[in-house]
Amino acid sequence: MTENETQPAVAAADDNNDDISFAELFEQDDNNTVIKVGEVAIGTVVDLAGDAVLVDVGDKAESYILLSEFRHEDPDREIKLGDQFEVFVEKRKDEGGLLLSREKAIAIKVWEKIAEIQEEDSTIEGRIESRVKGGMSVDIGVPAFLPYSQIDLRPVKDLDALIGQSFDFKILKFNRKRNNVVVSRRAILEEQRAKLRESMRSTLEEGQTIRGAITNITDYGLFIDLGGMDGLCHITDLSWGRVSHPSKLYTVGEEIEVKILKYDRDSDRVSLGVKQLKSDPWELVPDQYPAGSRVNGKVVSITDYGVFVELEEGVEGLVHISEMSWSKKPKHPSKLVSVGDEIVVQVLKVEAETKRISLGMKQLLPNPWDVVEETYPIGAVIEGKIKNITDFGIFIGIEEGIDGLIHVSDLSWTERIKHPSEKYSKGETIQAVVLKIDKEHERFSLGVKQLEPDPWQAAANNYPTGTQIEGTITNVTDFGIFVQLEEGIEGLIHVSEISKEKVKTPIGMFNVGDGVKAMVINVSADDRKIGLSLKALEDDGEESPAGGAKTLAQQPSAQRQSSGPSTFGDLLKAAASGCDDKNEEE
Repeated sequence: MTENETQPAVAAADDNNDDISFAELFEQDDNNTVIKVGEVAIGTVVDLAGDAVLVDVGDKAESYILLSEFRHEDPDREIKLGDQFEVFVEKRKDEGGLLLSREKAIAIKVWEKIAEIQEEDSTIEGRIESRVKGGMSVDIGVPAFLPYSQIDLRPVKDLDALIGQSFDFKILKFNRKRNNVVVSRRAILEEQRAKLRESMRSTLEEGQTIRGAITNITDYGLFIDLGGMDGLCHITDLSWGRVSHPSKLYTVGEEIEVKILKYDRDSDRVSLGVKQLKSDPWELVPDQYPAGSRVNGKVVSITDYGVFVELEEGVEGLVHISEMSWSKKPKHPSKLVSVGDEIVVQVLKVEAETKRISLGMKQLLPNPWDVVEETYPIGAVIEGKIKNITDFGIFIGIEEGIDGLIHVSDLSWTERIKHPSEKYSKGETIQAVVLKIDKEHERFSLGVKQLEPDPWQAAANNYPTGTQIEGTITNVTDFGIFVQLEEGIEGLIHVSEISKEKVKTPIGMFNVGDGVKAMVINVSADDRKIGLSLKALEDDGEESPAGGAKTLAQQPSAQRQSSGPSTFGDLLKAAASGCDDKNEEE
């Protein structure tokens, strides 16, 4: 073809493109292929280079993206040539090419999704990454904050166990500019729980048996999640036996079977019981544990007054401290047994109505009181060491498990002992006479004064009525004079027996320590009283056989009857009688 032949074709082309220049064609192509900064574009992997991939986004230059940005979203994914991804155009480099980011492209999509999810009140899946101040960090495509209060319906004890786990979350709030997102798992659980509660309201009935998980343990019982609502099993409904603390039997998270005892539909309060799943063991106690039987048990509790022994689950008896030993008198039951000990006991008494069983330990051993009366007959003289001294007497060790008491009144016939420690010391060995043995109440009575004759019995013979005596004044009172006749023997000269003349009070007339002569007018060895008289010696007309005044037998009956009382009690009675007579006269 000649040059001339081609000219019409070129001319034709020029005629068809008169309105489009070459520069315009270039500009049109540039508008179609150049990527704008800040956009998300589709990129194609065109080359793999070590730890990066070369991505073509249709621009004038290809750009590299680190493999770590792809593997962050899926560590196991293998990147191949031809794979396509959304990428974010961050900027154009000065030296040419683009700075692209896969992570930021994902984040932009995530933020759009977050806004959409919150608007639709939907959920998003996330993975708990770590603990942070006030809560947990969750990866939902972008870092999100999960407050402690929004993790679960109840406080979670082991937060570290949640790290690495994935859950669905609700978006509570977000701020794109601050890259701040707050999520909640609790909101989802509450919605689920509300649906279950509505379902349970129509099916839950009193008397029903149901399984549940323990969510909390307190001093007073267990809180159990029944699936849609919580119920309380009080500590008294956990077992027919004694429960010191619910944590001794159960742990949080454990699933147990319970019985619905009461359900208040208005407040959704549910009372639960565990022991009600079994029959009350006390219904069979009277037949299984009759009085006198010997049984094995376990010490479950120790108090100041005794120990509680579990005979079987729900059945306990008390061994009172007085029933633990014949011989030892422990200050505390823990001196003899410990919690957890397996012991043999004897049933003493059963009260099924009040659910009480009295048990004994000492009944399994020989009772030393069974032979004490034969070994120590009344009137026998024994010897022992003083084990204890009290204000009311002295305790003497007789043999293992048996102590005898010498009451303060049995220490002396004549001495007035304010406290036994005035004459005796702990550990001292003394002799005493057996006075009385009370096996039923385990009492052994002894006396020291009984080792010697009662001087008052001799006094009745030594000072017969009508005898003139000489003595020493030991005390002067308004109502009379006390005169010592011999060691431990005193007589009383009543104020009415001082003189034939009326004497209001002997105080000032006589002094302690003075010697005095008087006549015996009455004697009572049993009451330990000797009545004396001065005025009986004043009769000048007749003399006693001993040269003194008349004896009482020689006095007129009126005079014998006028002799006054000789003890403080008699004097008080006499004084009261005198007041009554005076009132009658008035």
